[in-house]
Amino acid sequence: MKKYIRIVAGQYRRTPIEVIEAEGLRPTPDRVRETLFNWLSYFWGGEFSNKRVLDLFAGSGALGFEAASRGVAHVQMVEQHPKALVALRAVRDKLGADMVRIHAGDAKVVLDRLEAARFDVIFLDPPFGQDWLDFLWPKLGDLLEPHGLVYIEAEKPIIMPTGYSLLRQDRAGAVHYHLFQIAALQK
Repeated sequence: MKKYIRIVAGQYRRTPIEVIEAEGLRPTPDRVRETLFNWLSYFWGGEFSNKRVLDLFAGSGALGFEAASRGVAHVQMVEQHPKALVALRAVRDKLGADMVRIHAGDAKVVLDRLEAARFDVIFLDPPFGQDWLDFLWPKLGDLLEPHGLVYIEAEKPIIMPTGYSLLRQDRAGAVHYHLFQIAALQK
């Protein structure tokens, strides 16, 4: 039996997104996405239209499509699982979401290719238990706009790295989620 989640708000509200069966794939629950986008709305003064988003471990695309639904200018999704890629492209095409770009590949490789890109927020929901954050933290600052944000879902609370401020954090079941901001002096 197929599983679905739905886009919570915005122009694509209630659109179903199929959740494929894949090891480690945990779509962000509706309640958590609603909380995250309330946080973003607060920090961005409700203005999404000029924002650029990187969804580095897109999976189902729940975070990236939610951002697109709320009117961001650009969403770059990165995913390597073949079935997930097919599902992401199907949803994007069904919605006619021209602001969404989907890149097939490993997050480590794609990060090196994005060196000229800048984003207002980076969504990170990497596979649990693989220490992705140790690899990612040093690379994120070069991809963020001044005062850029990093949203992370993890199996445990994240220790704030040097150069970032913790803006918000919460927990839903076994998932801890956090919103960090890069320090202005780094840019």
